[in-house]
Amino acid sequence: MSCQHLAEAGTAQPATTTECPDCVAIGNPDWVHLRACLTCGHVGCCDSSPYQHATKHFESAGHPVMRSVQPGESWRWCFVDEEIG
Repeated sequence: MSCQHLAEAGTAQPATTTECPDCVAIGNPDWVHLRACLTCGHVGCCDSSPYQHATKHFESAGHPVMRSVQPGESWRWCFVDEEIG
């Protein structure tokens, strides 16, 4: 693995696995897939969702690696190096 962020990613557990809290807070029911930050456990919707809260969390917090919270998926993504692991 060439990405140091993926190699050193945390293990924070997702705060939820059923909804995008940021979408719920603004009354948006149209999120698609959920992603969890491996630094702090924040859960946000993916870039196929209208508000892209997982990416917005990276942009505001700077936490580099998230993982899919979708059943059956186990991949991680580094926003900094744009690498999947």
